[in-house]
Amino acid sequence: MPSVKPCSTLAKMQQAITVSLVTGGLFWLVWQWRQSPVLAFAGFAAIVFSYAAFLAAEFVLLRWTNTGEPREVPTLGQLFRAWCGEAVHAPLVFCWRQPFWWNEVPDLLEPTDQLKGRRGAVFIHGFVCNRGFWTPWLARMRAMRHAFVAVNLEPPFGSIDHYAPIIDHAVSQVAQATGLPPVLVCHSMGGLAARAWLRNPGAADRVHHVITIGSPHRGTWLARFSRMVIGRQMQMEGSWLRELAVGEQANSLFTCWYSDCDNIVFPVATATLPGADNRLVHGIAHVSLAFHPGVMQSSLDRICAAH
Repeated sequence: MPSVKPCSTLAKMQQAITVSLVTGGLFWLVWQWRQSPVLAFAGFAAIVFSYAAFLAAEFVLLRWTNTGEPREVPTLGQLFRAWCGEAVHAPLVFCWRQPFWWNEVPDLLEPTDQLKGRRGAVFIHGFVCNRGFWTPWLARMRAMRHAFVAVNLEPPFGSIDHYAPIIDHAVSQVAQATGLPPVLVCHSMGGLAARAWLRNPGAADRVHHVITIGSPHRGTWLARFSRMVIGRQMQMEGSWLRELAVGEQANSLFTCWYSDCDNIVFPVATATLPGADNRLVHGIAHVSLAFHPGVMQSSLDRICAAH
């Protein structure tokens, strides 16, 4: 596949959404200021921070549907703290890194003489995300001088099956730069994209390990509301996921991080894979899980130690 200039359709969409929200909030603030500063600030907050209410609804549904083992049912305190953390991480990712700074840390593939023999990684983002999601990880990888490619899965609302060539190209790039099969690091739907790519003949031999973070390996309760192809593919007990699991024999390749406070992928066990190294983290929400210090450090250690 020839080299192409990086692009992100999603970045343009999220730029428009972010600018519209801030503009709308500021317009209300100015318009209502003389009449009532309190009403002006209240309206501004309602417009700009409305996402927090949607997050709260997700946590309510999470609590309602998690009826598994006692260790998988979070306390109200854990849910509240997870909501607070997600209220900080969500706008940082969706209103800043992804729309405006998605290519701030470019892929590291040269100089190859410094990268040879040092394990590299391919970073695969989730639904309504782009490579900007991984910016803190990419900065760490660049500082450690380990090769990496962070993909943009385009088109953002296509079938998960269509992302396999993008992942294949990224794996080839990192392997060529290092001389070693890379580690795949995947968040959310990215874990399903990696599994879809692994169905290709010989793909499992081209990767050293696969790390998934909050991936809906067995679907997610929320996907029942989606009418898009990509959403239906993530429905619990859906035909696409059943077909994906048929013949899978490489689950030992996987480390699956999952949380009892994941507000997107629930019930809790849906983020696990049979035969994988499944690691439960308590009290951390979906986006926040990817930036949990323990998850990040353990994953980066795995990449650096893999020879």
